[in-house]
Formats: sequence, structure tokens, C-alpha cells
Amino acid sequence: MVVDAANITPLASPLMHTAIRVRSDDGSEVAAYDFGGTGPALLLGHATGFHAHAWLPVVAGLRARFRCYAWDARGHGASGPPASGDFAWRRSGEDARAVAAAFGLERPLAAGHSGSGAALILAEADHPGSWRALWLFEPVVPEPTAVAGDNPLEAVAMRRKDRFASRQDALANFAAKPPFASFAPDALRLYVEHGFVDDPDGSVTLACRREDEAATYHEAVPANARARMPAMRLPVHVAVGALSTHFPPAAFAEAVALLPDGTLEVLGGVGHFGPFEDPPLVAASITAALG
Repeated sequence: MVVDAANITPLASPLMHTAIRVRSDDGSEVAAYDFGGTGPALLLGHATGFHAHAWLPVVAGLRARFRCYAWDARGHGASGPPASGDFAWRRSGEDARAVAAAFGLERPLAAGHSGSGAALILAEADHPGSWRALWLFEPVVPEPTAVAGDNPLEAVAMRRKDRFASRQDALANFAAKPPFASFAPDALRLYVEHGFVDDPDGSVTLACRREDEAATYHEAVPANARARMPAMRLPVHVAVGALSTHFPPAAFAEAVALLPDGTLEVLGGVGHFGPFEDPPLVAASITAALG
């Protein structure tokens, strides 16, 4: 793997961080970040369509107990599309392992939201001992018989408006519609600041291209992370939102029962985007489970 390091300052963020680029095993490069903090290493993976900086409001509540690291998934944030064109979720798990190695982390704690939660499961299943323990917010582990046909989120991604006159216009657009309207202000601001790239004419375009987001969703069902859960030989804490409409809490109870050492927590007042809706609540859950 190749690591190119440079110190940068996040846009309007209260947290200084170090950014590096890491080459994964298939030659693709991802952007990764050391968000600082004190304590055991904690690697954070984001949901599809977002980026590592969206974790910063949660990180603010974690840095007293953990040294926090994160990465932009392939095709997301500053990572860009993979050179291989491969969006398989097992590849995302390999990216996570490459990031941990680049930062010199040996069996770090790890936390994942949605798709990245499944990727962390796949990485551990393929390489036992990759993580010390996992905290997962609504990992994508559906019962295969409950999934039929194309993933409807692919079509949603392809219809997404991807260009705005400015970041301010993008912010106003998202603030007025679900699910973004329920985000904490800092979480929404960071999503917009780091989720767009500047165009020559002064407008901005989504960093995660619509076709790349759709390709990521396309790999959700083939990944079948649920089938690998019985092989987990580490503590896995699964948190779900009481208001979630993506996967009801009862469905996760069935999935957690497959884990040899699994626990389930229902977080009140939030849905599938809980880490953005109530960052202090999520930080407290991670600290209680992994701290």
C-alpha cells in the first residue's frame, strides 16, 4: 500500500486532523483521516452517500476516550471512484483494513454506519482478528428472502440532484427535505462542506457521483453480510433507531441472535440516520459499548 501524508485543516471544523491517502489491495486509493483524541484507536466507517467528516459531531463526544480515525469509502468524499471499478462491499472491508495498517493500528476498535457496518463484518469474517470489537449502527444485514428484485435505492441515487449554484444553496435545499431536515445543524453543514467539489464556474457538484452511489447500493444484496455473522468471534454491539423505517428494530433482533457475542440497543428519538440526528446520543452509545 502507498501512503501520502499531508496536514490539512477541515473547512470550518473545530477539530484539526491529518489526512492521508491509502492504496488498497486492488490498486484503488481512499482518503483517510486521523481525527485525534486520547485512548484506544477507534476506526469509523460512514454510510453510503456520505463521507468521513460527517462523523465529526460524534467524534467531538468521543475524543476524550478514543483516538478517532476514519476514511472516505471508495467513490465517496475525497476518495474518488476506484481504479478497479469494483464497488463490492468486501472491497470496502479491505479498504478499512488498509487504512488501519497505514495508521499503524493493530486490531483497533471499529464503528460502522449502515453499509460500512456490513463491510466491517465482511472484513472480520475474511480476516479474523482484524478488529477488537465492533459497534454498528443499523448495518445492512437483511434477511435474503426479504429482498427481491433491484435495490430501489439505486434508482433514488440516479435521480438525486447533484449540482447546485453554491454550497449555501445546497445547504438550503437539504435542510428543507427529509432525511436531512432531521440532521443536527453541524452534521448537515459538514455533509455539505465536504460532500461537494468546486466547479470551474463557481457551482458545486456532489463528490459522490450518482452512478457511484448507485453502484454501491447495487452491491448490498450480493454482499450478504448476514451470512457471515455466525462466524464473528468478537464482541459486536448493534444499535438501531427506534424510529427507523429502513429496517425495524425487530429485524435486527433476529440478526443479532446470529452473533456468538452480540448485543442489541434501541436508541430512542432517531431513525436510520441516528449518527447525524443526535451525535451526543450516538457518542454515548459507542463509549458505553466500547469504552
